[in-house]
Parts: sequence; C-alpha cells; structure tokens
Amino acid sequence: MIKTVSYPRAALIGNPSDGYFGKTIAFTFSNFSAEVTLQESEKLEIIPGNRDRMVFDTIDELVSEVKQNGYYGGIRLIKAAIKKLHDYCDENNILLPEKNFTIGFTSSIPDRLGLAGSSAIVTASVKAMMQFYGIEILKPILANLILSVEKDELKIGAGLQDRVAQVYNCPVYMNFDKALMDKQGFGEYIPFDKNLLPSLYIAYRTNLSEGSEITHNDFTARYAEKEPAVLNAISQWTELTDNVWSKLQSGDKNIAALLNRNFEIRKGVMNISKGNHELVDTAQSVGASAKFTGSGGAIIGTYTDEKMFGELFIAMKQIGAKVIKPEIV
Repeated sequence: MIKTVSYPRAALIGNPSDGYFGKTIAFTFSNFSAEVTLQESEKLEIIPGNRDRMVFDTIDELVSEVKQNGYYGGIRLIKAAIKKLHDYCDENNILLPEKNFTIGFTSSIPDRLGLAGSSAIVTASVKAMMQFYGIEILKPILANLILSVEKDELKIGAGLQDRVAQVYNCPVYMNFDKALMDKQGFGEYIPFDKNLLPSLYIAYRTNLSEGSEITHNDFTARYAEKEPAVLNAISQWTELTDNVWSKLQSGDKNIAALLNRNFEIRKGVMNISKGNHELVDTAQSVGASAKFTGSGGAIIGTYTDEKMFGELFIAMKQIGAKVIKPEIV
C-alpha cells in the first residue's frame, strides 16, 4: 500500500499576489495533514473521505456540516486529480500501465480557512499516483499540474503558491514574474532554512469557513479590468515580499510591521468580514502582528516572547478562536 502525506500552507507575506504575477513567501506546517492511501485493485475506486459524509443524525447536523465544509468534499478533488494526471501523461507521451487502484483520504486540516486543505488532498493524491505508476515530474511542473486540477478542471479560484509550498515541502521564496513565467512556464522558487523565520503563530476560527473562490473570483475580475487600485496593491505586496526576503537573508527577523502592512493593503482593496477583521484586531491588541494565511478564516503573525503568546492565546479564546505554533516543515 502506498501512503502519501501533504501539509497545510501558510502564506507569510505577499499573498494574494501569487495569482497575479507577484511574489510571496510561504511554508507548510505539520500540525495538520492530509493523508492519501492507494493500493492496486481490480477496478478503479475512490473511497469517500471524512469530507464526504452522507449520513447524519439530524437535519441540523447536516446544515451545520454544510455551513462549515460547503457542499463539496474530497471526491471531486481526487477525480479531477486522476483526470489531470492522465491528461498530463497523454500530452507528454507517457504510457500508463494497464492497472487499477483504490484510493482514499483523510484530512485533519481545518477546511475552507485559507490553509490550502483542498490543495493538500490533491497534492497527496497526485504524489501517490506518481508512485503507483512510477512517474517522475519536476517540482515546478508538478506544482503547475496540481494547480490545474482546481483552477482549470474545477474552476476554483487559486494561485500557485499553495502548490509550490506543498510540492517543495519547506519555506519557499517565490517570484511569479510574468516574463519569467511566459519564458519557462513557472516562476523562480528558492527553498530556504526555516530557522531564518521569526517566532510565528497561526490563529483560526472554524465558523469563518468560506471557499477561496469567494475571495479570488471578484479580485480576478477586477484585475482583468486593470483596476488601478488592484494593480497598485499587487505591486505593493510584491515589494513587501522582497523587503521581508532581504531581511530574512540578512538575519533580521523583525518583520512584524511588514506583515501588518500586508493586511492594510488587502483591507484597501477587498471586503473584510467582521469576523475576519476581529481576528486581526485581537492579535494586534496584544502587540502581535497579523495578516491572513490565505483567503480568510485564519491569520499568521509574529510574537515577541512567551508572555505575548500567552496573552494572544487568552485573547483569541475569548472570541472563539484557536491559536497554534506552526511546526514548520
């Protein structure tokens, strides 16, 4: 039996410019995970996972499940991953052996909170199938393939940074410059040592779960129309990423103000729900920096010492949020 694991992604700086030829820094962390199992079988079978419940004790339980996780579980992700890997092999004249498999997954990643939980399922699924068929795909190309599963096949708004971080499975500086992307088909990806990073926390509220497409689709349309405020925001996020990257490379971990600025720029061009704003306000009220890890529902920031982290933990608990120290991969 083949087992593969993929972890959630936290965007440290620059997001959401990754979808618009910008720059970001992101990493994966192992506090949660998506695990895929795959074994040869007579017929190709997808086993429903813990996101695909079909039996409920009450109607209220079903409604609660839909509010938290939406209408779509993991089966569509795995179906799309299988199809796109098949397409990739066809396009690259890779002959797949005539054998079937049974594939299933479990995920502990909080869903629809901007932690790339769906992408983790796709990444683990593709890696499992690559092992099964004996296929090797270069990491930058693999990230493109995994993105195409959600963006092209399922029409889910998304950017490349999630897949790059999950494929490289370490902190990565990413440059998605358009000229570079057009020339080679992928960006500049520089993995780096997690010890360069400052003390970080992640806080989230499960009652803020929302599909990333809610955030991305409107912003993408405005980007296509070349709205000046949107283009300016992307430029500023790109510059912030380079500033953070320069600091980290020089051993300077004092990046709190730059993270806060990332959020302020976002607030100027995107609607921030009351619950999401409360997450940021609560973190900043104890002196911690704060910005979204992704599309919303979870934030990331720096803290100076254990005293501040303790204050952060208490403050977040008072608004029904959870706080963790990410175990950076």
